[in-house]
Amino acid sequence: MCVEMVDFGIKTPPQHATWSDLLSVWQAADDIDVFESAWTMDHFYPLTPPTDGPHLESWAVLAAMAHATNRLRLGCMVNGMHYRHPAVTANAAATLDHISGGRFTLGLGAGWHEPESVAYGIPLGSLRERFDRLDEGVEIIVSMLNSSRTTFHGRFFEVTYAMCEPKPLQAKLPIVIGGAGPKRTLRTAARWADQWDMVPPRPEDWARANAVLLEHCEELGRSPSDIRRSVHIMWEPAADPAELANRAAAFGDVGVDLVIFSMRGPYEPRLLDPLADALRA
Repeated sequence: MCVEMVDFGIKTPPQHATWSDLLSVWQAADDIDVFESAWTMDHFYPLTPPTDGPHLESWAVLAAMAHATNRLRLGCMVNGMHYRHPAVTANAAATLDHISGGRFTLGLGAGWHEPESVAYGIPLGSLRERFDRLDEGVEIIVSMLNSSRTTFHGRFFEVTYAMCEPKPLQAKLPIVIGGAGPKRTLRTAARWADQWDMVPPRPEDWARANAVLLEHCEELGRSPSDIRRSVHIMWEPAADPAELANRAAAFGDVGVDLVIFSMRGPYEPRLLDPLADALRA
């Protein structure tokens, strides 16, 4: 089912897979014009069983994919703010934009996965602390990507006359805020995001969250048209491509701009063409 005005991407969580598996899918998608972007996720342990299985690190994967592809936009849905200092994230983002030739989008979120945070000794904190940290970090990153020097003194992060050079190739490197919390996440998205992403069960669930985003935009004086809307659809290996296309169309009908099909493995290039054909039909 062809959906006008809606774009499509794929996501390959780098879990339970080899590098060659992921690379083959991304390079195949790079040759299929239906897919405008490809995404990974920022975790260190698998989120699906077996949870003690292999998981590749997202920034290293993205740097390699940026060099191995030519057309796809690329990014991570989304980077947990607690894993890395925002000044380091800003520098990594600018570097990836150069490696990719200006195709990078930076995804940011508050973080949530306690097992890996505890195991790695990375403080996650309460919900309030997570979102306070996210707000501080996004402000630092946006400033460092756009200003010559940044000074910020907060509860979680401090930078003093900090530089990030070179600046990204893109005049404005897009930032995605992921999540649907009505009080904090959506307000952060309304303030900072160039793209807002969530994983809604149904189109009506997305529409309710979008209505809250619009309220925050109005309060902050932000034009909603400045924010691209994206959603994830889980892509099981046995899923019917026509059904996936129908689900994407339903989200397009309520105003979603980008539908990302998140593969659940195995990561096989042969799965891409049937979905692309269904999306074109």
